[in-house]
Amino acid sequence: MIPFLRPFDPLPPVASARADMGGLLAVGGDLSAERIIDAYRQGVFPWGTVEQQPLWYSPDPRMVLFPDEFRLSASLRKTLRSRRHEVRFDSDFPAVIEACAAMPRPGQDGTWITPDMMDAYIRLHQLGWAHSVEVYAEGDLTGGLYGIAIGRMFYGESMFSRRSDASKIAFAHLVRYLLAHDFTMIDCQMRTEHLVSLGGREIPRDDFIDRLRQLTRGEPRPGRWTADGLDTNW
Repeated sequence: MIPFLRPFDPLPPVASARADMGGLLAVGGDLSAERIIDAYRQGVFPWGTVEQQPLWYSPDPRMVLFPDEFRLSASLRKTLRSRRHEVRFDSDFPAVIEACAAMPRPGQDGTWITPDMMDAYIRLHQLGWAHSVEVYAEGDLTGGLYGIAIGRMFYGESMFSRRSDASKIAFAHLVRYLLAHDFTMIDCQMRTEHLVSLGGREIPRDDFIDRLRQLTRGEPRPGRWTADGLDTNW
């Protein structure tokens, strides 16, 4: 049985997550900022809702990308050097999460980014935990991504593209930012071929959580991000 959480119930141990259900751990609880941040610290993330009840996941293995293993293809390098785009950080978080929710996904009927999820992550952005990277071309938002930063750990949530390579441009700038600020792991949650092409790989959940304990301890670093001073010599 999948546990049903009341608002103040703690999450169950990640070892009880259902492998046959993609790592589903629990249903219910709430989407308060405190619960979401606590879940991320434990290697758990919310992934959609059912009848307004959040679904909590902790898959094994876990897809991650180490920023120093990012694969910058020759074609993407050429695109980055073209300077036909503008990249900003945290300039329009709501627009990014709305675009991610609206983007069709192969094999998915609808989106897991429900209005309740949007509200929760916009609140986390207002508190300085959630961040976005936006790509603009000729003044239009053409791609981007968003996620959560805790300590030296970044948890990627979703990305979108309205033009070729726009999300990859956002991801390349995210990696540069993370390297410059001593982040050493990106949680990508689930394996996709797109993430593999960028350098992502799967690691055992126990390894992932051991790394989390090191990367998320100490003083938190919430606050607004900026691209000012970022090295963009590709």
